[in-house]
Amino acid sequence: MDGTAILPRMIASGGQTGVDRAALDAAIHLGIPHGGWCPLGRLAEDGVVPPKYQLEELPSNKYWVRTERNVVDSDATLILFCNELSGGTQFTFRMTQKHHRPCLTVDLAAPVGPSEVRDWIHQSAAEGILNVAGPRESSWEGIHQTAYEYLVAVLS
Repeated sequence: MDGTAILPRMIASGGQTGVDRAALDAAIHLGIPHGGWCPLGRLAEDGVVPPKYQLEELPSNKYWVRTERNVVDSDATLILFCNELSGGTQFTFRMTQKHHRPCLTVDLAAPVGPSEVRDWIHQSAAEGILNVAGPRESSWEGIHQTAYEYLVAVLS
């Protein structure tokens, strides 16, 4: 690559605490449009997804419906996690396989460099809609801040 940043046209997530909101916050900070699907009632572990996040509600309050829809409606998915894929994060990975969508998993305990993720964005055609997913804050305290800093480095 020539060093020019290849950025997605939009960042999508489901709005859950943790990695989802870190992705939306990074997009807002960097001026990248954001969106995605969230459960009916804007359901999240801390109550409701704040209105500052421009997400569309689905007619279902099931998290798995939101997860699958965000995978299907995106060009690629970046999964940020710590040590192992589990729970909803592992489900996201399975949905990328089921729907044959490009996916990159990054272990934030030993992350690859931001330039490697930018190269993947370019190679996987994630310059369209990039879905970002990972654990909620309650499953790994501090994941929001760690993921936010990493995503700002990747997308800057």
